[in-house]
Amino acid sequence: MLPTTNVYRAVGAVAIRAIAVVAILGVSANASALQAQAAGGVPKSTADNPKVKQALATLKTDNAWTLDQQVSICEIPAPPFKEAVRAAEFKKRLEGLGLKNVRIDSEGNVIGERPGTGKGPTVLFSAHLDTVFPEGTDVTVKREGTLMTGRGIGDDCRGLAVLLSVARALRSADVETNGTILFVGTVGEEGPGNLRGVRHLFSSPIKDSIDYFISVDGTGMGTTNAAVGSHRYRVTYKGPGGHSFGSFGMSNPIHALGRAIAKVSELQVPADPKTTFSVGIIEGGTSVNSIAFETSMDMDMRSESETALQTLDNQFQKMIREALAEERARWPNSKAALDIVVDTIGIRPAGEQPVSAPIVQVALQAAKSLGVTSPTGASSTDSNIPISLGVPAITIDGGGIGRGAHSLSETYDDGPTGWQGPQWAALIVTALAGMR
Repeated sequence: MLPTTNVYRAVGAVAIRAIAVVAILGVSANASALQAQAAGGVPKSTADNPKVKQALATLKTDNAWTLDQQVSICEIPAPPFKEAVRAAEFKKRLEGLGLKNVRIDSEGNVIGERPGTGKGPTVLFSAHLDTVFPEGTDVTVKREGTLMTGRGIGDDCRGLAVLLSVARALRSADVETNGTILFVGTVGEEGPGNLRGVRHLFSSPIKDSIDYFISVDGTGMGTTNAAVGSHRYRVTYKGPGGHSFGSFGMSNPIHALGRAIAKVSELQVPADPKTTFSVGIIEGGTSVNSIAFETSMDMDMRSESETALQTLDNQFQKMIREALAEERARWPNSKAALDIVVDTIGIRPAGEQPVSAPIVQVALQAAKSLGVTSPTGASSTDSNIPISLGVPAITIDGGGIGRGAHSLSETYDDGPTGWQGPQWAALIVTALAGMR
């Protein structure tokens, strides 16, 4: 069995147990949040606090400032693994809003602190810096009224703008919270990044101080309380290659890949918990009259259940090796060695919190106080990591209406009530951090 599979199984098994027992991974969120979670206590709403009301009013009246932040930060390229320029600018803006100890950690995350006045819980409030678009992509944003068109304008320039606007509004209203709020721009949230930024946060000393985790990612007014796990592999079949006529009779890597894809396409998965699979990329071959020496496919598997995901992964691992054996058997006289290499290109743990969890209830009640009903659901976001570790975490939308995420025609429409997104975030953050 391949080492990558062994590594995955170890990580996956631990992640499942960690949902129930945080100590298995040695991760200990502060007792205050976990005790509240266990006891079912919901932090008190701050919707009636005079200073919070003032902050909410600022978020509405100064909505144009929020939108300007969204556009200007989005016009700074942040391709996968190259978020440094945007990170430096985000750091500068956090400093300008009066946050303390603003720094960029060794992984590239930007962290700024808004110290609490008492002994309240620490709330990590985040959005991700990276986009899916490669280096050289035109990131100019076009504006027509409330409609903006630009790569990453909703995912996740909107989230970054929400963080900045909340920090500004809390400062202008002189809001004091018992607990510290950490404003964080994370790296590596999108596909190839494999959540590297938030993984680093929860493997560094800062992990022991995080009581609650909130990420703002995308548009609308939805609450993500469950983590869709994913396993992604690159499967490569290799041989010596040869001429299609002169070397006929040798095992063919592309034929082996074809067998594998045919098998994968017949996989049966449960509808509940929702479980999916897809071969997203295939590569290989040099010419029409050659037997390829190498070909590969990228496989994506997802599920709301870690158990269902493990079952699907096991079936997939068996099938790709059966395809190898069948291609070898098809050409028994072939002296050419045909091999398989499986590389892990992304593992995201699954997990969930019930709607009754205090952090989820805070989000739903905060939305209700704004006259909004927030739907709950599952997705794959930065919250996957803390949720899988048993740390109370949610991902919330940033308001407005977004379309075409990850596409060249991505849009964000602030509409008549886009400012409710930052207001919602401010209510959640202040309620979790606590106020006197």
